[in-house]
Amino acid sequence: MLVLLPPSQGKTGAAEGEPVDLRALSSPGLTPTRRRVLSAAARLSRTRAGREALGAGSEQLRPEAERTTRWRTEPAVPVAELYTGVLYDALDPASLDDGARERAVERLLVSSAAWGALRLDDRVPPYRLSMGVALPDLGGLAALWREPLRAALDPLAAGRLVVDCRSADYAAAWTPRGGTASRTASVRVLRESGGKRSVVSHMAKHTRGLVARACALEPSAPTTPEELRDLLAAALPPLVRDATAASVRGADEVAVELGAPAKDGRRALDVVLR
Repeated sequence: MLVLLPPSQGKTGAAEGEPVDLRALSSPGLTPTRRRVLSAAARLSRTRAGREALGAGSEQLRPEAERTTRWRTEPAVPVAELYTGVLYDALDPASLDDGARERAVERLLVSSAAWGALRLDDRVPPYRLSMGVALPDLGGLAALWREPLRAALDPLAAGRLVVDCRSADYAAAWTPRGGTASRTASVRVLRESGGKRSVVSHMAKHTRGLVARACALEPSAPTTPEELRDLLAAALPPLVRDATAASVRGADEVAVELGAPAKDGRRALDVVLR
């Protein structure tokens, strides 16, 4: 099983520590593109106009953007500790036991505009860059990453169930193809009220974090979308109830529905909160 996650705008760093070692990161075939992207982003982050292009033009966000200029020397932290925000609060990697933590490292993959794809035990510094950005001389990042990610992820995903929790910008950088597409379930989160269904962004992020957590907690990895549906139908209700009890807006009822295959074979897996 391979669970694809989006990154988070919020990131936490370290006051001291070793910088990133590109040679130690997973998917080493992505290293040349990582260098090009981060070098271009660092140059752009040095000017106000550049920071505005990165969505960090305010003085409040300036320190975050300036970290990108120091990506070679800034202390690196494990990806499991790097990202903050609703999805990663729900995933809560720090609370996983040793077995679940090992499974999370093996099964979860974070999409990144700067790094392409990262495992939870990769160590990188905080950065400010999103997949919707176009960098000078490099162009749009989703298009730039497409070929390198295809070379890295196609063999990684071969024969595995793919659970796609990414947002649209990040999903555009790598699309499962062929047999992998037929084993791909794209997770959607819907709120149902009065017979009508709608998307609620905050709740969707939180629920996707719980989906990733459920996938890490399960010792036996599902191999088909149907097995994933059955796993989540059993695992999600108690996780959602716990979140609701902790004052996170949740739901009284959870349903998991698997749609028919699309033309390319991928299937929508809807988590419906009532």
